Parts: sequence; structure tokens; C-alpha cells
Amino acid sequence: MTHRKLGKKTLALVAGGLMLMSAVASAAPTELTLEESIALALRNNPTMKIAEADRDKYSWAVREAQAGQGPTLSYSHKDARAKAAPSTLVPNPSPVNDFDNTVSLSLPIYSGGRVDGAIGKAEYDFKAADLGLAKTKQQLKLDVTNAYFKMLQTRNLLQVKQESVDNLTAHLRNVQAQYEVGTVAKSDVLRSEVELANAQQSLITAQNDFDLAMASLNNVVGLPLDTEIKLKEEMKYEQSKLTLADGINFAMQYRPDVLQADYALKGAQETVKVARSGFLPTVTLSGANNWTDSKFPGSKNRNWSVYLTTSLTLFDTNLTLSKVKEAEAGVVKANEQYRQTKDSVSLEVRQAYLSMKESEKRIETSQVAVAKADEDFKIAQVRYNAGVGTNLDVIDAELALAQAKTNYIQALYDYNTSKAKLDKAMGVAVKQ
Repeated sequence: MTHRKLGKKTLALVAGGLMLMSAVASAAPTELTLEESIALALRNNPTMKIAEADRDKYSWAVREAQAGQGPTLSYSHKDARAKAAPSTLVPNPSPVNDFDNTVSLSLPIYSGGRVDGAIGKAEYDFKAADLGLAKTKQQLKLDVTNAYFKMLQTRNLLQVKQESVDNLTAHLRNVQAQYEVGTVAKSDVLRSEVELANAQQSLITAQNDFDLAMASLNNVVGLPLDTEIKLKEEMKYEQSKLTLADGINFAMQYRPDVLQADYALKGAQETVKVARSGFLPTVTLSGANNWTDSKFPGSKNRNWSVYLTTSLTLFDTNLTLSKVKEAEAGVVKANEQYRQTKDSVSLEVRQAYLSMKESEKRIETSQVAVAKADEDFKIAQVRYNAGVGTNLDVIDAELALAQAKTNYIQALYDYNTSKAKLDKAMGVAVKQ
């Protein structure tokens, strides 16, 4: 290969690489609100597809059970060839062909409650599966909300760490300037440099936490993990007027877990009805049309029949009784699970509510602390510049300010996530 060709190829590769880098650099970040993030997750997250498929499965199970009370139409065709044994009258009989066609219709009149019970249970199972879809939506909303606020929290903490680095950098320049004119000792410079290095280490950690939070949000909403996201919202405090009693009452009426447990209990009761049908008779109406002939397809000779069949099991070695007792034990279990679910939901609501209220109080106190710490830092800077304060005063004041801001951000994060947990614990429906 000539040097000219090699040079052209290298130039083309470089140009292509620059274009790719330019395209990547110019790609605008994806801007998302919390509601947009939730909508993305509802469309993309595999758990939604699984819950929807589960609901469809139980929908068809209802139709399957309902088919048990409808008529059944069947058709059969038989081709036969037979030869009778020789007899005195017919010493050498010839083979005989028989072509038979039968159309039969069967309609259950009474099943002893078996079909009705099966339909009832299937319908309750479907309702429970439908609630399972709602439950999946609520859990997914909580996951997205936690991930969204986690990214907001790490972004705000990153800003606090950056402010600390900026403040300590400016303070170090001031200390160095005073050291050069001989007004402060070398130890002040060294201590300021150490504090700045520590702040820079914290800034690196905060940046990594932010990147991880962004990847987590991408994962839950179904975007590529390296997608750059820009959040449109800020963490804010909106006071909730909900009382604990109202929250628990709402959960008892609308929480999917409670309603699912109720349907499971009702389904278990239908299972008892199915089991007890073994003690009762069944009545079936049937009819048939039959055509038979010695020539294919066998449609010459026609006869028909209609009959009503009543059957009752007189003895089955306690098989039916065993099924009934098994089903009744299932009712006892389902009833206790229903009671247990209500207690668990009530506890979950209480925990989320009290956590929200505790975070609410911390927001109020940390807001005051931030304002006072900011004023204290400014005073420490002025005193140090005037020569009446120490380097340690400035560093301590800056650390106190950073901690106060961190406490405030943490309180806001805890409040918003506790509020989201409370919505999920209560069973607040997800808008879609």
C-alpha cells in the first residue's frame, strides 16, 4: 500500500471518529419529569408485560369454566368391515361393510353446583389477577419515584460538595495571600490544603453516586444505562393533610393486597361448593342422530334418540367427603390470610405515615440550621480577614454549613420517598 493511500485511509478514519465524537457530544440529554418517568416505566418495564399476561390467562380461565354450562355438539364417523362366524344356515358368510355417522348434542341441566362453583372461583381468580396488575403498577411507580428522587438527592449533594470545594479553594487563596505577607503561620496553609483535598475526595464520591443514581433510573424506566438524563423537577416540600386513620381506612378499601385476599377467601368458598357437588345428582339432556349404511359414506338409514340422564354417586370410599374437608380447610386458611394481610397493610401504612411526619419535622429544623450555618460561615470569613478569627473557625463553619445543607437534602428526600411509600401502602391508583 502506498504512503498516499495509507494517508488517505488514516485521514478518513480520523474524520469518521471526529464525526462520531461530535454526534455523541451533540446528543441532547433526555429531559424527564416524575410523571414522564413513571409513564416510560409502565410502557417498557418487563414486570408490566408479565402482569398483563397473567391477567389474560385468568380471563380465558373464566371462559373455560363458563363453557361447562353450555351445550356440546360432536360428530363421529366409523368405518367397519366384519365377517360373521359360519353357521348351519350360512356356512360361508360374506364380509359385511358398516359405515356409521353420528351427531350428538349434550346439555348439562344440573351439576349439583360444580359448574357454578368453578365459574365463581375462576371469576374471583380473574379479579385477583386484575388487582395484581394494579399492584404491579403501584410498585413500579414507587420504584421509579425512589430512583427519581435518589437522582435528585445525589445531584443536590453533588452541588453541596462542589460548593464546599469552591469555598475552601477561595479560603486557601486568602490564607496563602496572608501567609505571603507574614500575617498567618504556615500551619494555616497546610490545614487549609488538607481540608480542600478532603473536600475534593468527597466531590469525587458524590459524582460517582450521581452517576450510579442516573444509571438506576435508566434501568427502571427502560432506557439504555448510559442515557444522560436531565431532571425537570426539584425536591420540594408539600404538606400532607392526610390523617393516619384516613390512610388506614383508604387502604382497607382500595389496597390491592387486601382486595386480593378477600377474593382468595371467596374463591376458597366456591371451591367448597364444587367439592360438595359430589354429594348431589347430575342431570344431563342428550340427543343423537345416527346414519348407517353398508356403502360409504353411510348416510342411508337414519335413526334418532333423546334421553335425560340422572346420575348420583352412592358410595365413593369417602372421596367426596375428603374433598369437602380439604376445601373447608382452605377456607379457614384463606380467612386467616385475609386477616393477616389487613394487619400487615395497616402496619405498613402506619410506618410510612410516621416516617413522613418525622421527615416533615426534620425539614423545618434543618431549614433553620442552613440559614444560621450560612450566616456563621460568612461571619467567620470576615473575622479571619480582619485578623480576629482563626483558620479553624472558618473551616469548622464551612463544614457545619455543608452538613446543614446535607441534612436538609436528606430530610427532603426522606419526606418525598416516605410520601410515595404511603401512597403505595394505601393503594392509590396509578394514572396511565
